[in-house]
Amino acid sequence: MLRKHFLATLGALALTTLALPATAQDTKPLEWVVGYAAGGGSDIVARTIAESMSATLGRPIIINNKPGAGTNIAAEYSARHKDYGNLIFSADFATLAANPFLFSKLSYNAEKDFQPVGLLVRFPMFLVVSNNVPAKNLKEFMAWAKGLPDGVNWASAGPGSPHHLVGELFREQSGLKLTHVPYRGAAPAIQDVIGGQVPAMWIDSATVYPFLATGKVRAIGVASPQRVGTMPDVPTISEQGLEGFEGYAWQGVVAPTGTPPEVVANFSKALQTALADTRTKARLQALGVEPMPGTAAQMGSFARAEREKWGRVITKVGVRLD
Repeated sequence: MLRKHFLATLGALALTTLALPATAQDTKPLEWVVGYAAGGGSDIVARTIAESMSATLGRPIIINNKPGAGTNIAAEYSARHKDYGNLIFSADFATLAANPFLFSKLSYNAEKDFQPVGLLVRFPMFLVVSNNVPAKNLKEFMAWAKGLPDGVNWASAGPGSPHHLVGELFREQSGLKLTHVPYRGAAPAIQDVIGGQVPAMWIDSATVYPFLATGKVRAIGVASPQRVGTMPDVPTISEQGLEGFEGYAWQGVVAPTGTPPEVVANFSKALQTALADTRTKARLQALGVEPMPGTAAQMGSFARAEREKWGRVITKVGVRLD
């Protein structure tokens, strides 16, 4: 259902966006690089925001999808781009926080090759269980897990994914005996949770939303600072006793290092305007995505904190993707 909604939204945006009138000062299209395929959540987020940014900047915005290698292909392309002022890039959890620790060699430097433009959105992570699991909240889940001699198997979208790393952080902080079962993506993993082959999973808000809405899985809690607006009945993990527990996939916008500061400032202002727009916020929330507005400085601080936090988790677990 969510996939159909994405494609429908993509079609509408293709007709209505990215070709708005430009000013006489700058008519060259702005290239927005996305490290995921067209039609997916990250692509739809970029296209939704681009519509508003294009109007504010007075220039068309062209989305350039460069999927693969956990955003590394898109990151390398963007880092090497020298036409400063004419490219921005959706840098995310993988690009700036996880990949520097998951890969022994990267063709870009997450700290030096990009200038923050601003924070964009986040996808809160939910702990969900099969309907045959006898737990409806975190207290019951922990009691159930502690009563199983072999502990609990839990699924993720794959090694090194935010789903996986949030789950590892939960295992560490909860003290439970939990065994990771990696899948090739969230879609096959959630189907096995629905079917009861795996009892639990950490999954992002955009993917899980339709399954929670139809009662195919049950949410134990969400790893966000506050409850998610589209799913207000799901309590946070923190409010259920694991204080301060947070984890989510997130995205921000960056420009290649060397982009003039005044240009970055204009991009940042346009991004903040887009995220403040009521219609844009409603579109994002309908996808199970939370707007996460933040200035360039705030994004820089946030990315550094995330790199430190998840770098420690990745190093402790010992996961590598090359």
